[in-house]
Amino acid sequence: MAANWAPDSWTSHEARQLPDYPNAAALKAATDQLGNYPPLVFAGEARNLTADLGRVAAGKGFLLQGGDCAESFAEFHPNNIRDTFRVILQMAVVLTFASKLPVVKVGRMAGQFAKPRSAPTETIDGVELPSYRGDNVNDIAFTPESRIPDPARMVQGYSQSAATLNLLRAFAGGGYANLHQVHRWTHDFMGRSPWAAKYAETADRIGEALEFMAACGLDPETVPQLAQTQFYTSHEALLLPYEQALTRQDSLTGDWYDTSAHMLWIGDRTRFEGSAHVEFLRGVGNPIGVKCGPSLEADALLRLLDLLNPARTPGRITLITRYGHDKIEAAFPRLLRAVTREGHPVVWSCDPMHGNVVKAATGYKTRPFERILAEVRGFFAVHRAEGTHAGGIHAEMTGQNVTECTGGAIDVTEQALADRYHTHCDPRLNASQSLELAFLLAEMLNTEMAERRKAAA
Repeated sequence: MAANWAPDSWTSHEARQLPDYPNAAALKAATDQLGNYPPLVFAGEARNLTADLGRVAAGKGFLLQGGDCAESFAEFHPNNIRDTFRVILQMAVVLTFASKLPVVKVGRMAGQFAKPRSAPTETIDGVELPSYRGDNVNDIAFTPESRIPDPARMVQGYSQSAATLNLLRAFAGGGYANLHQVHRWTHDFMGRSPWAAKYAETADRIGEALEFMAACGLDPETVPQLAQTQFYTSHEALLLPYEQALTRQDSLTGDWYDTSAHMLWIGDRTRFEGSAHVEFLRGVGNPIGVKCGPSLEADALLRLLDLLNPARTPGRITLITRYGHDKIEAAFPRLLRAVTREGHPVVWSCDPMHGNVVKAATGYKTRPFERILAEVRGFFAVHRAEGTHAGGIHAEMTGQNVTECTGGAIDVTEQALADRYHTHCDPRLNASQSLELAFLLAEMLNTEMAERRKAAA
């Protein structure tokens, strides 16, 4: 257990990016209510994820983390949950088949409702209102009433997270993830993508392998792993009153866990020294992610690692780089070398989304797909040069047929952005672009593993 820590010790530290609730009594009522609710996830599951990520940190796996930029109450539908889940399954199959490494699947789902903002207010047509901070806090509608932070929305967020988790558990363990269904995971609208055809080829080869295994007596009844998968959830631990309300002491170990998700992360705007968010997360046993951007110095990162993981537990920390396609190869090596030199057992994961936002001529915020791919290539190039393991990808994506990021094999143009631009916050990769990204990752992982085998020979 962390020294001098309690679930509310964060309140004595500087807390940025938290909403200013006008009604303290309503806030207390909502958090008291959440404090009496059952946990969404369990301590043993979080420990299992730490162990899985520990293997990734040792170069024996790969982390695939993806999902919505910000979940919404309006788009809550079982089909949306299913579609994102199955594109993650597709990506994982492609990565596993190419690299022969197990893929740890973590969704930005069942809790990703709060968002940091670059400014506390926004102005439209001369009207200034509080910024939209995610459906857990206020509403996206640009009216004075909608933008008032409402603590009751946290209770609604909990309910939606519980329902989402219930469906994800059913999908993961109830047959939908069965490898014999690998052909059925393709979305109908992906037919015109050349990557759908390439995926079909991969699925055919997997099917042949499964038929061979069945002939040898290995089928889903004798090998349950063929019919199910382990799927974890994650979100940014931004709304600390919500996170504190769902923090429980494990009856087996006595350690504290944030039961709102299996994995939590600290954002680029809240990882500063003296941060309330760092203080809160240092005391929970969940695996923790830390976003690492251009403003993070190596010495500050090392102090942060000592604070968050003093025991140096493998899998406890995932460092998520977010530099931009034109900065990663110049800036990232300093952090990588410092962490490697100090011997911290971390997972290195690449977020190629947040550093590559541009505003299209049509006025829409977008992310050019070629920049996303360029940052991923740069991430792998740095690891290849340093002899370290490129351990993961962290992508904002959806299984829906949206037009939010330009480019890709299906060539979403700036003029097409308006066709299906549905995000509540930042632009997401659609299913076709996500699968294309998976094949690029598979190619680079395959190269890394081949070089590693050659070096070991």
